[in-house]
Amino acid sequence: MLDVLGLDPDDERVYRTLLGRPNSTAPLLGDELGVPHAHVATVLSRLVGWGLVTRSADDRFTAAPPAVALGALISERRDGLRMAEHALVAFAEEHRAAMTVSSINDLIEVVTGADAIRHRFLQVQQAARTQVRSFITAPFVALPPDENTAEPVALGRGVQFRAVLDRAVLAEPGIVDDAIDSLGRGVQLRVADELPMKLVLADADLGLVPLAVTPDGEPGALLLHRSGLLDALDALFETVWRTAHPLALSATGGKAESTVEVGPQGPTELDRRILGLLLAGLTDLTAAAQLGLSARTLHRRLRHLMDMAGVRSRMQLGAHAVRHGWVEPH
Repeated sequence: MLDVLGLDPDDERVYRTLLGRPNSTAPLLGDELGVPHAHVATVLSRLVGWGLVTRSADDRFTAAPPAVALGALISERRDGLRMAEHALVAFAEEHRAAMTVSSINDLIEVVTGADAIRHRFLQVQQAARTQVRSFITAPFVALPPDENTAEPVALGRGVQFRAVLDRAVLAEPGIVDDAIDSLGRGVQLRVADELPMKLVLADADLGLVPLAVTPDGEPGALLLHRSGLLDALDALFETVWRTAHPLALSATGGKAESTVEVGPQGPTELDRRILGLLLAGLTDLTAAAQLGLSARTLHRRLRHLMDMAGVRSRMQLGAHAVRHGWVEPH
């Protein structure tokens, strides 16, 4: 029980025994406790030093009253703890001041070269525990979306992926197929008119921000650890995400022009893709090219959809499509 005051079991045994055996000698206590006399003498000397035991001129020992002896020891420990608290405050302030100067290099890492950026990009996603968020813009310097091997692995362990695509990215060859694959795996995609940067965030702990190409032609990036700057990028992503348009593209259905017949009960999967791309802001020509259609075929399908919806303009068609679940609402 007295170990909280710094006494070990032998100290407590000897003290408790002396409470009922005043004026005892070390040999008498050793015999009663069944321990060597020399060891009891060492314990008694320690107890005398703490004021828990008094010693007479003829080497007899008596336990001091507990209220006095232990109370004094408790007060001493309390004073020591108070001093330790003051020292802790001082050390914490010194640590804070030191970290202000020395931790910048620990919070920001400059990454140079396409290979190094690709490696860090994969590492950031591998480090995520709950979510990965990203801004995707063209051109793809380090890693095209279809080569992002870390995404399916992270999705497999339950990490949530949300990405905002710059509208211009949707004109990149093959990007729609890549988006459909990602949507099929559970990635949430939205489209913004224009993004300020490329960005990938792992939880609230890591961020990778590509920079401009260096004078010698090498791409660069910043790897950010938890900091005020990373918090700002976190808030930026969420703001852009709230205002971006959801990208809804079916992962099924044909792509070739041979699959252009409209279903009897509503739009086909290809119709939904057309509507999704046009609502995301793509031009007719870009949407047709992404879907492997001619502009004439795309226009014919839109005319049929407008007739099906009973509307006269594309704006009315978009509103009808959202209202009736043909595409995901904003």
